[in-house]
Amino acid sequence: MKRICCCLMLLALSLQTANAQTGYPMVMSLKPVAVQVGQAAEVEFNSRYSMFGAYQVLVSGTGVTGEVLHPEKKEGMKPELTKMKVKFAVDAAAMPGVRDVKIATPQGVSTVGQLVIARDPVITEAAKNDELAQAQEIALPATVCGLIEKAEDVDFYKFKVEAGTELHFHVRCSRLQDRIHDLQNHADPLMTIRNSNGSTIASSDNYFFGDPFLSHKFVQAGDYFLELRDVRYEGNQYWEYAVEISPRPFITNVYPLGIPIGQDASLTLIGTQLPEQKTVPFKLGADTPAGPTWARLPLGSDQSNPVAVFATTLPVSQEADGDNTTFDKAQAVTLPAGINGRINAENDVDCFKFEAKKGDKFNFEVRARRYQAAMDPYLRILNDKGVQLAENDDLRDGKRGSQDSRVDNWAAPADGTYVIEIRDMHLRGGDSSVYFIEATKSEPHFRLYADTDKTLLGPGGNGVLFVKIERKAGFTGEVQLHVDGLPPTIAATCGRILPDKAEDGCIIFKAAPDAPISIHNVTIRGTSSVKEGDNPPVELSAVAAVYQETYQPGGGRGHWPVEMHTLSIGAPTDIRVVKLSEYDITLKPGETKKIEVELERAPDFSANVTLDVMFQHLAVFANTLPPGVKFDEGKSSKLITGKNVKGHIILTADANAAPTEKQLVPVTANVSLNFVMKTNFAADPLWITVVKP
Repeated sequence: MKRICCCLMLLALSLQTANAQTGYPMVMSLKPVAVQVGQAAEVEFNSRYSMFGAYQVLVSGTGVTGEVLHPEKKEGMKPELTKMKVKFAVDAAAMPGVRDVKIATPQGVSTVGQLVIARDPVITEAAKNDELAQAQEIALPATVCGLIEKAEDVDFYKFKVEAGTELHFHVRCSRLQDRIHDLQNHADPLMTIRNSNGSTIASSDNYFFGDPFLSHKFVQAGDYFLELRDVRYEGNQYWEYAVEISPRPFITNVYPLGIPIGQDASLTLIGTQLPEQKTVPFKLGADTPAGPTWARLPLGSDQSNPVAVFATTLPVSQEADGDNTTFDKAQAVTLPAGINGRINAENDVDCFKFEAKKGDKFNFEVRARRYQAAMDPYLRILNDKGVQLAENDDLRDGKRGSQDSRVDNWAAPADGTYVIEIRDMHLRGGDSSVYFIEATKSEPHFRLYADTDKTLLGPGGNGVLFVKIERKAGFTGEVQLHVDGLPPTIAATCGRILPDKAEDGCIIFKAAPDAPISIHNVTIRGTSSVKEGDNPPVELSAVAAVYQETYQPGGGRGHWPVEMHTLSIGAPTDIRVVKLSEYDITLKPGETKKIEVELERAPDFSANVTLDVMFQHLAVFANTLPPGVKFDEGKSSKLITGKNVKGHIILTADANAAPTEKQLVPVTANVSLNFVMKTNFAADPLWITVVKP
């Protein structure tokens, strides 16, 4: 019965969606998915919903630009354009790696696609290479781009090597699909190297998360084969891959991982095909922001592939030689500090001791797996008798989890000596099991997360962005939101996240009536002032991390971090205006207010529209209502069907609702694009004040 109800709900939603007039493009794949450094090349974008009228390409980072190549147009015809070519130009100095890309169209800016910037020539898969006898011949070094396009698809490539040649094979496939919004089923690639007889000589499944990597030294000269397929023999028209094949060194990690900003460092290289000199000098520039970054290291006259490092302003300690495997042999460190170490072998445990006074509070965060380290850290805090006081395996930032570890806001129970203990969760170890522990004083602070990477506007129309807070170390303050980088054609009304347990705030953007079609990347910030005792106030700030929604298997709404929040001014939208009967209301505890809502629809737009004052779909993702104020959905007329334009919302204050002055709340008219995604049209800002009885 439950399954039948679910199917009926999906059918109803699909019928509703079918009436929608416009939807922003959802990028599904790029073909080929790689472009070589220093070259220009054409790439085909595949999307759901039309890219017709595309006029600009956004690429994260620097050194890469894209130009839309328009297809031939016929008079009076508006094609459903789901395939379109873009010409990318890559500077010779551009950083290799993966870039976020978006397409700007009159329907709005697209979801994120992924583009690989490769060091070697790009070779595209031939039409027939499904059998060993049909293997496509390739010259190395190269970046081979192909597609696991159907069930039981197996791709073969033939290459020739001299005796003693050592090559690495780096696959990007599964990781490229994490940010693709509407791709529910992801590839799990399996890579095999075969000799001229077809016998397996090397293989790899999961190395960099779901993607394979291997390095092999070919003892005998001759012909060899690269085979790539899904481990389950599944396939999909969007499962693009890029395999980087090269005899150059490939650096997987460096030790130490944490590098002081502006100071000379000596890094030990970890990886394959390494030079004889495995230690290189390196220095992060004084203007490097603290946090994760990608670095290229000097290797003779060349530079390495990009390597993940962590830039820090903390005083840094490094694990000393010798035995520090138990709490009684722990290496002494002074906190706050950054601690570099490595789990050198199976069953290795590293211990570091520090002195603390009763009530001293610290945060301990391990950075390892997020930076390609081959370990799953497990962190414990012990007293001087070896008794566990705190522990953590996997941490969570916002809406994403990680195998790294964190202990937040730990307080010393008494004056004394304490121990930080770290090991691999599965007692593995080796050269690539590097880590960096940030051990810092715990002070009140907050982190912010923007729920979506795009806000879509029409001329004179409004859009809303929700921002969520994570409160840390006892921070309970109010946070005021800000926008940096606004163009003159867009105004922003920035709300606040209320104090105590409130989690959400919002920003309402409004495009000028004469605003031209355009896109603009902006930065979202939050600020707060914290005062303790007689001390001067401390000003806190945080930049919001940006998430793109993803369509999870089964219909859930997931999130992946991306690099850009984009404001998009497009053509006149399906809902031109959302009008309210009033925009500034006052509620007493126990009081109810009815707000009339009237839509101005596009002339040919008749899809169902749902009214809301929160961000919800199968779950509540954001709620900026003052505490104690509820949206009474049962008594509201929130579904506006067909050509109808009127509805209303009912807001009720609980009997114990706390006084709140002028809280910004959005009233939205939502049109479903699929089971997860909605286009949100907002009214001008609604301000709600709650007063004492």
